Amino acid sequence: MSTPSRLPPRRPLNLSVRTIAILFVVCLALVSIPILTHPIPPLSDYVNHLARMHVIAALPHDKDLARFYALDWSILPNLMMDLVVPVIDRFTNIYLAGEIYTLMCFALIVGGTLTLHRALFGQWSAIPLLAFPLLYNSIFLIGVMNYYFGIGLALFALAFWSLLREKPWPWRFAVSTLFIVALFFCHLFAAGVYAVGILSFELARLFGRRETPLLPRLVDFVASGLPFAIIIPMLLASPTWGLSTQNIWEPQGKLQGVEFVINVYYDLVAFGLTAVVVLAAAWAIQHRLLRTAPLLLPLLLVSVTIYLAMPRVVFATYMADQRMPIAIAFMVLATIRVDLRHRLAQRGFIAVLLVLLAVRVGEVQLVWNRLSQWTTNFDKSITLIHPGSRVLVAYADLQGGNDPRDLGLVHAACLAIIERSSLVTTAFTVKGKQILRVNPPYRDHVDTEDGTPPQVEQLLITEDEPTVDGPRYWDLWPRNFDYVYLLFTERGAPNPDPDRLKMIYEGERFQLYQVIPPPPASAEK
Repeated sequence: MSTPSRLPPRRPLNLSVRTIAILFVVCLALVSIPILTHPIPPLSDYVNHLARMHVIAALPHDKDLARFYALDWSILPNLMMDLVVPVIDRFTNIYLAGEIYTLMCFALIVGGTLTLHRALFGQWSAIPLLAFPLLYNSIFLIGVMNYYFGIGLALFALAFWSLLREKPWPWRFAVSTLFIVALFFCHLFAAGVYAVGILSFELARLFGRRETPLLPRLVDFVASGLPFAIIIPMLLASPTWGLSTQNIWEPQGKLQGVEFVINVYYDLVAFGLTAVVVLAAAWAIQHRLLRTAPLLLPLLLVSVTIYLAMPRVVFATYMADQRMPIAIAFMVLATIRVDLRHRLAQRGFIAVLLVLLAVRVGEVQLVWNRLSQWTTNFDKSITLIHPGSRVLVAYADLQGGNDPRDLGLVHAACLAIIERSSLVTTAFTVKGKQILRVNPPYRDHVDTEDGTPPQVEQLLITEDEPTVDGPRYWDLWPRNFDYVYLLFTERGAPNPDPDRLKMIYEGERFQLYQVIPPPPASAEK
């Protein structure tokens, strides 16, 4: 008597966990190349933040920095980098510490996307690895490093909420509260991203459990927001609350904020990557291989509604609304499942992933290699500054910094804080945003509002007399500063004030001048 033949076991819908882990490591290595080969990446705010990390690590041992700067630790929704990087700096230099922190952000975001997908579908999948090509985007170019760390943490927080949703509520609320506190110290907007995720998740659950009476469902829905109550006392106790009235809504730029998700330097690259993803998704849909989690639809509806209603400036923080789409993009990616059971689908996915990542990394590496010219020049100019000097930053072109290729110059002068223990006017010292403070009598000679540096014309009319509608921090600048960095210049641009400025270095898109101090008052007589 013959035994009945057994059916072969069904292959899993996704690649094996081991394969996913290998792909994660390979992709992380590829995406790390621009960061590791450019210790000073051309990101707008990055060097400014890194300079603050150096001050935190160096005080009070550096006498020049201690003369200029002090730390004012407080409950602040912008502290994660301040807490992490100085600790890493104890074991390495500040530039490598910044690189490690950046790669931590990358790993945290993709790991959070993977974990959220696992929580929503009950199994690991390689699809969230498509988050790797999105790590380089226009928001990343701004250098919002605390917010970037918060995006990854918010993804993990939403994953844990999903995993604990049917567990006893004290555990779920306790874990969620801990995440909210951590997100608050990353960035207030990171906590907001998590709130969007929770609201979307609970809306999906509210309308998906219609067999349960409506009133208990509504009570459960409302109660899900209780952990966020911890933000209220923390915000009221924070100096950030003093910025609560500084909000501006702008209708323009909403579409641009969506473009920021995929666009970095070249429109053609962004268009090509988008086309590949759309075609791949269309193929998966045609072959009935693509499914989505119930979270997707409410997530899109809630996100679009909040995004359109959000101001451009919130708590004096610019681009508040335009930061949101990239965080939502990672959440959306976690809600998508593709059947990779068949070998053709597996090979096709791996090929698409590696091609997308190679193109994006190649684009960034190519541009950063070209921009490294100003980095080298700036390093040389920094060595000409005497330690403990006072450095004023000014613009030759008011529109400078708007081009993504100019972003690295915006705060490059803050390298003088790291390398020459100097006072730099553009260092972030805004109360309610950062913990860095400037000591008197230098406090009136730096930007404490995160504004735009003065133009050359403004310097010329205030070298002997203060601003008529002032005061301004650059008033009487020849008496208060030792050097002037003039940014966004043209090669060979003439000295704008030969009586007060002596050019000592000219680089790509910048000039460094040594200030010729005015004669003493007795000599003038």
